[in-house]
Amino acid sequence: MAKLGFIGLGQMGSAMCPNLIDSGHDLQVFDISKKAVDAIGKLGAKVASTPKEAAQGCEVIFTILPFGAIVEDVVFGPDGVSEGMANNALFVEMSTIQPDESRSIGNRLSQKGLSMVDAPVGRTSAHAKNRKSTFMVGGAKDDFERVLPFLECMGEAVTHCGELGSGATVKLVNNYIAAVSNLVNAEGLALGLSAGVSQEIMVEVISKTPAGLGHITTTWPEKALKDDESPAFMLDLARKDIGLALAAGSASKVSLVTGAVAHEMYNLASAHGHGQEDWTTGIYRTVKKLSKIN
Repeated sequence: MAKLGFIGLGQMGSAMCPNLIDSGHDLQVFDISKKAVDAIGKLGAKVASTPKEAAQGCEVIFTILPFGAIVEDVVFGPDGVSEGMANNALFVEMSTIQPDESRSIGNRLSQKGLSMVDAPVGRTSAHAKNRKSTFMVGGAKDDFERVLPFLECMGEAVTHCGELGSGATVKLVNNYIAAVSNLVNAEGLALGLSAGVSQEIMVEVISKTPAGLGHITTTWPEKALKDDESPAFMLDLARKDIGLALAAGSASKVSLVTGAVAHEMYNLASAHGHGQEDWTTGIYRTVKKLSKIN
């Protein structure tokens, strides 16, 4: 059993805390919402009146808050976490914030002789409630190993991504891909609906292809991730297909904004000599070249 501090009892935090309590840990919690802290208090947590009090005497202190500025205020403001942390305590920041914000907070804590990891959470509050969260952790290996048993009380997949800030980076990459894919899904299905095709039929077909299963785990492992340009499907053919979809969208007055941007990128990749390459490798090479990544 360990004494833990937990600050931020929103939708995610309120779903995660019961799992720490059920695992036998002694929890001290703080939130500006009386309703939220009272609910967790009824489960056996001690309710603190300030972030400082929530951190006092704790082995590990967790925060999960809406914005980086709020995290900084909770940690370094009056009666903040940093004033209550013991020298051997570990601060674990689980919010979705900028990697630079995580590193800045970590550097400021380091100047006080305190340690930190960033460990943003993946998936939803429903997953958190059922200990199915994912955690992307950035920080020193020793600190990762210290926090690992507690994260495993709250989730089923915990990955050490590298140095401080790398957890936040991987979370942003994941969320970016998910959010943009969400828009592409909406545009694609709208295009089909405009032509009178059943939504159920489209989903049935798409769910069996890389469009539904995801490129990272289907087409990319043997091509783009190995920089193999031999085409399973040529980039120029993908470029042609996007053009056909855009023409159909224009005729049906369906907005395909992401498709238009993608078409420009495929045109650029083809112009740079990647048209006969595999579509995944060619587009990945193009984006890395534009970003000056070797």
